[in-house]
Amino acid sequence: MAFSSPHVINLGCRLNLAEGETIRTLLADRDTIVVNSCAVTSEAVKQTRQAIRRARRERPDAELVVTGCAAQIDPAAFAAMPEVDRVIGNAEKLRPAAWASAEAVVVQDIMAVRETAPHLAASFSTHARAFVEVQNGCDHRCTFCAIPFGRGNSRSVPAGVVVDRAAQLVDAGHAEVVLTGVDLTSYGPDLPGAPTLGQLVERILRHVPGLRRLRLSSLDGIEVDDRLFALLTQEPRVMPHVHLSFQAGDDMVLKRMKRRHTRAQSLALVERLKAARPAIAIGADLIAGFPTETEAMFANTLALIDDCDIVHAHIFPYSPRAGTPAARMPQTEPEVVKARATRLRTAAERRRTAWLRSLIGTEQQVLVERPGDRGHAGNFAEVRLSPIPFALSLSKGSFSSLSEGETQNSPSTSSGRTGIGKIVKARIDKVQDGKLIGTAA
Repeated sequence: MAFSSPHVINLGCRLNLAEGETIRTLLADRDTIVVNSCAVTSEAVKQTRQAIRRARRERPDAELVVTGCAAQIDPAAFAAMPEVDRVIGNAEKLRPAAWASAEAVVVQDIMAVRETAPHLAASFSTHARAFVEVQNGCDHRCTFCAIPFGRGNSRSVPAGVVVDRAAQLVDAGHAEVVLTGVDLTSYGPDLPGAPTLGQLVERILRHVPGLRRLRLSSLDGIEVDDRLFALLTQEPRVMPHVHLSFQAGDDMVLKRMKRRHTRAQSLALVERLKAARPAIAIGADLIAGFPTETEAMFANTLALIDDCDIVHAHIFPYSPRAGTPAARMPQTEPEVVKARATRLRTAAERRRTAWLRSLIGTEQQVLVERPGDRGHAGNFAEVRLSPIPFALSLSKGSFSSLSEGETQNSPSTSSGRTGIGKIVKARIDKVQDGKLIGTAA
């Protein structure tokens, strides 16, 4: 089979997803596979290698380029893989010159990077929601985290650029925009006037009145100030969904992680959020089996799921990352790490299922996503829709081919016939296979 367009495989965070669209734009019609890698855990690096090998098998004649955090941290290892043609660094992947270069490895010192990424993607053609990078890098050095070595120091995108980008995406038909960053709540101190994330959100909402839904990616709770808190709890266009970077629920573990909050502060923040906006859905990152973690310490993290009503949990079994302080600490036995991660996932699934069942009988505003019979409510619960919205306007059998076969260069959100990218009202009838089943109005 002949291919005439790039294929970008995004692994890991939403920031990679946002940057993947820029890469797709830079490559135009080039016959290239790009694996946009993740390095948050050793498992993520393993998955990157698997994706590379699978991509080479599927398209043996295409150029194969690896970029992203794993490639930035260890370019030599990926350059040595026989499947890989080129390795491009995290900063370089957003520059046309890197893709025009013939060098096998184009990776610079990420800590020397001071500028923010260019915003070149014309649209998020394959996604109903669009992602805008507003911040990159991180100035904190959590003892378990290798991401600063892949992303560099914190740097922010000027507010005017962000507003213009959001306006372009709304004009292209996107009803929902997601603000992304490595350390999103650290936005602004490197810019003139030191604006905050809350001020940026206010500016977007003021200057892009056509934006119907604004969602924020992961937040560091200790940096949620009064302005941002008010927006999260009082502004209807900011979605009732907060994902918090907790990592653990035990004070000693948090201290050894070099986190800047305590368990009590996590509880207090969620209590305030829930009191001000009862429908808000809480998500959180949690690490199982951090070095030195005892059973009692783990129990505090396990209890955090219920104590903070975490319904969107991202569970990570701890894995040592080379060069990080935690890798030199006394390690928890691998089988214990695995077992604790399983216990966290079981507790999180139980909590999530109870939450989903509590939504039966409610009405939810659902952003329709591919292939057209599913989407996410404002609280980020996944909803399966019945009947398929807008299907009656299509000839029999044509809905699937239209919704799945739109070209990469035509925004999915522009399809008035399929309804993908539109917001519909749905009454929730039941829970099935971990998803809400709703009747579309």
